[in-house]
Amino acid sequence: MSPVRVRQHVNPLSRKYQQPVSLPDWTTIYDNPQQPLHLDIGCARGRFLYELAPQQPDWNFLGLEIRQSLVDEANQWRDRDNLTNLHYLYCNINVMSEALLESLPEGCLKRISIQFPDPWFKKRHHKRRVVQPKLVEDLARFLAPDGEIFLQSDVEEVASEMCDRVWEHPAFTATTDDWLPENPLPVPTEREIATHNKGEPVYRRLFCRPV
Repeated sequence: MSPVRVRQHVNPLSRKYQQPVSLPDWTTIYDNPQQPLHLDIGCARGRFLYELAPQQPDWNFLGLEIRQSLVDEANQWRDRDNLTNLHYLYCNINVMSEALLESLPEGCLKRISIQFPDPWFKKRHHKRRVVQPKLVEDLARFLAPDGEIFLQSDVEEVASEMCDRVWEHPAFTATTDDWLPENPLPVPTEREIATHNKGEPVYRRLFCRPV
């Protein structure tokens, strides 16, 4: 199957992406909806979760992506391989965060990853960045005790801003004071691989929500 071609970046503040979307009945999505859930925000083509889900069958995985065609393609891969612990959802998380997180089985959200989000370099575009205070507040409400948030970017400014916003919330504690030298997850993203192949650094940090 040839990858679909899509725009690399879309403006999440445009009217098209401000409409709420219908949320599924999770009992019809996952074989065991009560398993711990890993939420990957901004999953792009979804290859990261596609490789991770078979390795961790005792977890459920949910990838969120704002580009509908990528979601459709990723769910075709999921169906082809009958990965019943994996789902992809078309969603603007900054519009749907509270409704989406509230819809999940109570206490299941155990891990969140936000990896290589669109950097939106121009200052006037910073409001388009995914990690906004309202999102952090909602993640704090719904992430289970002892849950984790993993953040990484190849742009230090973006990584620092994401980490600062999470660090400022009293619910979260960083596991280290410095950038992590290695990815704690067993599967790298495509962007991570490409960055390493170019010999460039990746800036990452892991946060936990203490019990």
